[in-house]
Amino acid sequence: MTGSLPTLTELAASGEPFALIARDGANVEVLRGDVVDVELLADIPLDDADGTPREVLALVPFRQVVERGFVCHDDHAPLRCLRVTDHDSMPLSEALRQLPSERVPLGDAGFDISDDEYADIVRRVISDEIGRGEGANFVIRRDFTATVETDAVTAGLTWFRALLQHERGAYWTFLVVTDGHVAVGASPEAHVSARSGAPAEPGTSVVTMNPISGTFRHPRGGATAETLTEFLSSTKETEELFMVVDEELKMMSAVCSDGGRITGPHLKEMSRLTHTEYMLRGSSTMDPRDILRETMFAPTVTGSPMQNACTVIARHERTPRGYYSGVAALFTPAAAGGHDLDAPILIRTAYLVDGRLRVPVGATLVRHSDPAGEVGETHGKAAGVLGAIGAVDRDEVPAPIARTAAVDEDAPAPDPRPRLGDDPAIAALLASRNARLAQFWLDPQAAEGGPYAGREVLVVDAEDRFTTMLGHQLHHLGFAVRIAPWHEVTDAAVDEAGLVVFGPGPGDPRDGTNARIARMRELVARRADAGSPLLAVCLSHQILADRLGIGLAPLASPHQGLQKSVDVFGMPASIGFYNTFTARVAPGTTELGGTEIAADPSSGDVYALRGPGYASVQGHLESILSRDGLPTLERLIGFALGPVPA
Repeated sequence: MTGSLPTLTELAASGEPFALIARDGANVEVLRGDVVDVELLADIPLDDADGTPREVLALVPFRQVVERGFVCHDDHAPLRCLRVTDHDSMPLSEALRQLPSERVPLGDAGFDISDDEYADIVRRVISDEIGRGEGANFVIRRDFTATVETDAVTAGLTWFRALLQHERGAYWTFLVVTDGHVAVGASPEAHVSARSGAPAEPGTSVVTMNPISGTFRHPRGGATAETLTEFLSSTKETEELFMVVDEELKMMSAVCSDGGRITGPHLKEMSRLTHTEYMLRGSSTMDPRDILRETMFAPTVTGSPMQNACTVIARHERTPRGYYSGVAALFTPAAAGGHDLDAPILIRTAYLVDGRLRVPVGATLVRHSDPAGEVGETHGKAAGVLGAIGAVDRDEVPAPIARTAAVDEDAPAPDPRPRLGDDPAIAALLASRNARLAQFWLDPQAAEGGPYAGREVLVVDAEDRFTTMLGHQLHHLGFAVRIAPWHEVTDAAVDEAGLVVFGPGPGDPRDGTNARIARMRELVARRADAGSPLLAVCLSHQILADRLGIGLAPLASPHQGLQKSVDVFGMPASIGFYNTFTARVAPGTTELGGTEIAADPSSGDVYALRGPGYASVQGHLESILSRDGLPTLERLIGFALGPVPA
């Protein structure tokens, strides 16, 4: 696909679409071709009419979540595909020599909504969404906007040069120019990649995801081991990362036959910001476009559970997202057949359309978020992008960003700079986080066998894909697993299954007007009344408890991403909780109407139930936070099914 490479000045003057990508730190890739907009991910043209594989760079907007049946403010942003005809590269030094460097002035700069308005949104999300059980965390964005009179392509090339020169640690630094649209950024995060052609497993791809969470803004003078230690010791930052790892493992479990394995944590050190991250890896035989669809989009820029996060975003964000939180997906023909996929998240990105610059930024809202702190985080992220592209510097900070003046967001760091992740104390502090996590997800998972080999289980998904992780644990125990969404599960399927696992989901278990809650009540009641083996998890545990005459109540403070050590019928277990509501009995109650109860001795909050043919648990045994999740799951299944067959 290599042709005669024009200079970047010639490329800009040609009026043709192109993309510049820096991925290896030494070269800039130059992609040229023609543009086609398609409706669905399946329509991305990976092959020519004669079947010849084609390289394609696709800009995937947030609106593509409609393919998964999720809601959004639909701006009909195009799924734009650059069908690559020429793919060349030039040394980084040569690209810097050719790129323009004159400052691009901004006018009429500011956020689209005020700080006070954004703080109010944060409060509402915490109280009305997290506080009512709609999810564990949500990302709500605001946009920094400005007018730009400089030619759009020239501005994009200038900003791309600034990113190459001053930003470090980016996964992709890129510029994509198509008709009427310029996108330039330095994404720190690979959302998903798939590398095909493993010789021992033809048709199989190694899938990698890279959950990143926690943002440390460097103080003046740069980050130090002392300042970074304070950040890494933050409970909020640690729990945020664990929650997004859980959410991305749900996606990995949906596309990978082995469910995915965690490695890390690591530091993602950039020029002005440092993040914490894990790597997730698994194997898949799926088409890369299907892998991309099943992983739309990263919880780090949406929230969890994903489906409800989209609903919450639509309720609280006033305008469509465009490409923010989507991906730039490069599909490259692989030598062994098929296509490799490399798809960074579209964050830390500036968009220029019709002379208007837009820099979308968001904050992750959790149960203990501080509205003022989240406002500050959006300022810091916007300032980081603006400083990185050279749009502002420490002596010229736009008024809406002024409150971050104590943070040196723009100062280019000396190069090279020692990496704090190499500091032994920092490395030890990071590694210590894994002591809290389930070994099941840190070790390779056994593919076959288990005590329940040959037995089947139906898992009912109540709109939380923790069920995909549950499915892998059940498979590890030997079960043949079928996962079905609540609205597709028939009465007959519930009647005929050897074991039914009713899964978790968002919402108030008392709300019988909600179609999903009402149907889950019907299905749990049908199975329980028949005396057939069932296991109920989280929301379904609450529904079962209500069916058994145990009262339900909201928690004073939601348990979203909370790890607790609890007694489960005489056995202590470290379990992760994601609940806003709880079943509750009088403190000290251990039995009610033939049902055994494991509850908190002080509050009466019910952690688990068991009786003839049934068991339930409030916590998420499949979560990475459940160190004792797998053995506890096996015990509860034993209560429901009876002794393991010989």
